Amino acid sequence: MSTYKIAVFVGSLRAASFNLRLARALEKLVPAEFKFEYVSLGDVPLYNQDNENNLPAPAAKLKQQIADAQGILFVSPEHNRSLPAALKNAIDWGSRPWGQNSWTGKTAGIVGTSPSAAGTAMMQQHLRNILAAEGANVLTTPEVFLQFTEGLIDDQYNITNEGTRKFLQGWVDRYVDWIKKFNT
Repeated sequence: MSTYKIAVFVGSLRAASFNLRLARALEKLVPAEFKFEYVSLGDVPLYNQDNENNLPAPAAKLKQQIADAQGILFVSPEHNRSLPAALKNAIDWGSRPWGQNSWTGKTAGIVGTSPSAAGTAMMQQHLRNILAAEGANVLTTPEVFLQFTEGLIDDQYNITNEGTRKFLQGWVDRYVDWIKKFNT
């Protein structure tokens, strides 16, 4: 395969999101044949089963982005020790209607950052549980529990701490191999 399209789900809707900064930094670490496509979560309406057979346009677009991708990347904060509502909503739309689950067989990775010393550990565990139930192939190790500090990622999305950059490059290398393993 010459190009790998990666659908990127950033769980934060905030314009100055730490996790969007992290996603942009990771994008700079992947090989040239990996192309990130950011999935918009802010315009996807709340899941309502009454609408699943006539999908709202943003939900239909989300499902198409999943279908077109060779890999999925979740980069998300932790909200109340779990995943953000916008991200859960996207997963719900992607899994419906019955028999048309977009997540089944998809290859995915999960990372996140937070000012907390625990990073996003609980969110990641909850998300892994959900994705396992949906049939996704989720990279399990290494895990990334990254504490975000001011200046960790500069305005050009470079990781400024060499140890953190090397660690994240190692994660990216493993993720790239994971995607290739399921898409050859």
